Amino acid sequence: MTCLRYLAMLFLICTTPLHAGAAQKDKLNNQDVQRGRHVYQQHCAACHGERGEGQPNWQTRNELGELPAPPHDASGHTWKHADGMLYKTIRNGWRDPFNKTPRLTMPAYADVLDPGEIRAVITYLKTLWTPEQRRIQRDESRKTPFPPDAR
Repeated sequence: MTCLRYLAMLFLICTTPLHAGAAQKDKLNNQDVQRGRHVYQQHCAACHGERGEGQPNWQTRNELGELPAPPHDASGHTWKHADGMLYKTIRNGWRDPFNKTPRLTMPAYADVLDPGEIRAVITYLKTLWTPEQRRIQRDESRKTPFPPDAR
């Protein structure tokens, strides 16, 4: 019995700080998550999917040289980009350099969403990623954080 208690206590000591620390760092503001989910459903889900699953064949270019809207969940690549880059892409839009048309591949939302809504959408997207993806994205965001005007 003493040996079992010792092993159980040792297990808790060895594992709890790792999980508790990761959970603490991954803590997202629930109000921002809810706001972001609402904005995402209104403005992003039509292209990127109700659950962030993206469009079919999102890695295959169409006849115009465009890629379909990518997933924002764990199966995509959004988590590889820092907060600053994601913010600027949503605000300013983005044109794939291989696109054969002059139009933006990802439309700009600067005239549609305020800075807080853009940040909230990014916060919501983080809920679609694995803890490891959130850790990597958090590290990237230290190098390229939200711009000062993203308040």
